[in-house]
Amino acid sequence: MEADSAVYKTLLESTKAIPWKLDWQTMTFAYIGPQIEALLGWQTHSWKTVQDWADRIHEEDRERVTSFCFAQSKEGVDHEADYRALTKDGKYIWIRDVVHVVRNASGEVEALIGFMFDISERKKTEAQLIEMQKELEALSFKDGLTGVANRRMFDSVMEVEWANARRNNQPLALIMVDIDYFKQYNDCYGHLQGDECLKRVACTLASAATRSADFFARFGGEEFMLVLPGTDEVAALTVAERCRSLIFKEQIVHAKSPVSQILTISMGVGAIVPNHQETIVDFIETVDRRLYLAKQRGRNTIAGEGR
Repeated sequence: MEADSAVYKTLLESTKAIPWKLDWQTMTFAYIGPQIEALLGWQTHSWKTVQDWADRIHEEDRERVTSFCFAQSKEGVDHEADYRALTKDGKYIWIRDVVHVVRNASGEVEALIGFMFDISERKKTEAQLIEMQKELEALSFKDGLTGVANRRMFDSVMEVEWANARRNNQPLALIMVDIDYFKQYNDCYGHLQGDECLKRVACTLASAATRSADFFARFGGEEFMLVLPGTDEVAALTVAERCRSLIFKEQIVHAKSPVSQILTISMGVGAIVPNHQETIVDFIETVDRRLYLAKQRGRNTIAGEGR
């Protein structure tokens, strides 16, 4: 029997996992593997009571982990918990504790037997995957060429702002912007230069949205959208004039434009206090018709209600 015990002890102490045993009645460690010292720096004799274990859990994890483990153990339920364990030199390592509850003949909890696993690399990988997922989500809402928000993000924002405006009985304004004679620009300067032009226009127009609640997106092609919560049409027309002025100041040469030797934009402007009968699609179509009207008037102009 002693030989068997020695074999078991050798096997336990040769694994990377750290075995341990806790007496439930006294809450003292009956055993903890020597691997603990290599991993955390704490010598085996320093693990006397369950309090030593609790004190070596990160303060942000301590209450959650100790409460969970105690409750599960008391109920006699095997369990596992992930937490950051304090090393002797003041650092932290991610640990997964897998716990088995041992009962006596009467069914009462007698001891806890478990293994501690170093899961630091796994946690690092998980964190990287989460970060990658965030980046992918961000990319899915970003226009690949200009770097501003894309049509998908515009649709999402419009739904939120529409609902807010309707609930709070507040106006919501929309400016639809189109670059005048952009096809002719591409034909004249080439698509690479056309892409650079789109980036420059997007950057310039984005600066026209001065409030944190304002939202700017590329709607598609050479069309852009400005969403202005809590804004009536008079204020939206002022923003539209600012957009036109900012583009003028850029002095982007457009030799093939019938309206100007520099690049210009046309805009449709609308504002609404939504009710339950009106829809986002109808509102966007209204602003789109005003943009079309601005183009009919010769471009390089702004069309709004009564204007």
